[in-house]
Amino acid sequence: MLVSVTGGTGFVGAHSVAALVRRGHRVRLLARDEQRAGRALGALGVDPGAVDVVVGDVTDEGRAVRAIRGADAVLHAASVYSFDSRRRSEMRRVNELGTEVVLAAARREGAGPIVHVSTFGVLEPGEGREVRVESPAGRPRESYMATKAAAERIARRHQAEGAPVVITYPPALLGPHDPRLGDQTTRLRNALRGLMPMWPLGGFPVGDVRDAAATHAELLGTPGGGPARHFTPGLYLSTREYVATLRQVTGRRLPAVFLPARAMLPVGLLTDLVQRAWPWHIPAEYGAVYTCVRDLRVAAAPGPRPIAQTFGDTVRWLRESGHLSARQAGLAGHPPPVPEERLELRKERR
Repeated sequence: MLVSVTGGTGFVGAHSVAALVRRGHRVRLLARDEQRAGRALGALGVDPGAVDVVVGDVTDEGRAVRAIRGADAVLHAASVYSFDSRRRSEMRRVNELGTEVVLAAARREGAGPIVHVSTFGVLEPGEGREVRVESPAGRPRESYMATKAAAERIARRHQAEGAPVVITYPPALLGPHDPRLGDQTTRLRNALRGLMPMWPLGGFPVGDVRDAAATHAELLGTPGGGPARHFTPGLYLSTREYVATLRQVTGRRLPAVFLPARAMLPVGLLTDLVQRAWPWHIPAEYGAVYTCVRDLRVAAAPGPRPIAQTFGDTVRWLRESGHLSARQAGLAGHPPPVPEERLELRKERR
């Protein structure tokens, strides 16, 4: 089966491509940089012969059609995920216009299923702050979530018109091999670098990017895509639990102060304004505080990996790739222990 993928040089997209190739599918990427695609997929062991690259942007209708023509299925994972207020116009262009262009092109070319990668943050909570796949799309007061909510409405419109569009809602994702060191990976890294001594109370669902990728590969291999909306695996963590898990996997104390999220919103708003003029990224982001204020739970099953393993694998990769020092990575910076049976096998070979 030939699957056309947008966003294949990003965190979710690259892991999803790797999962598709492992299942024997061929992949055609729409990517702005062919070399970047090679680096992102090469790090995951993807056979270059299984992937073709069409160079272009998701907002370019001609390039989108070229990438999708002849494909059996489409994964639209292209998105700018950032709480950095300086990227507001870029998010509108890619997240909103790009979604309209790609989904419309996929429909015209007769591809199906067409999987659109959304996010849990676009949904309006019901009782107990839980969101479900049936929850209405909200109008979040934060740039990234607002543009993803606009994209969600586009995808739902195509669904209502009978198109084979399937929407997935990943939680905040961690895991190894993040090609662009995205927002969630950067937040974890900043915590270990001592740049986040203050945390808002509240929390959010967290999952493993490899579990989200496996969900996408399964949906794309299902005729019609099955049910129209899916959560990818995730587990709600309060910010206290998040920091406690980091302490567990690194063995570090990581001093932290936890403050009411709503009380921190004005600080986040001020930072958002300052960030527009300040050239360097400020870790205290309005979007992160706003996420904790909403404090959403998802009606999703946890993934097969324990959350501590996901955190540990993320920290280990950050250390191996030079983004953290050995001291910052702590215990998680060491190679994982070799299972007993593998040690015995090594002895026999000697």
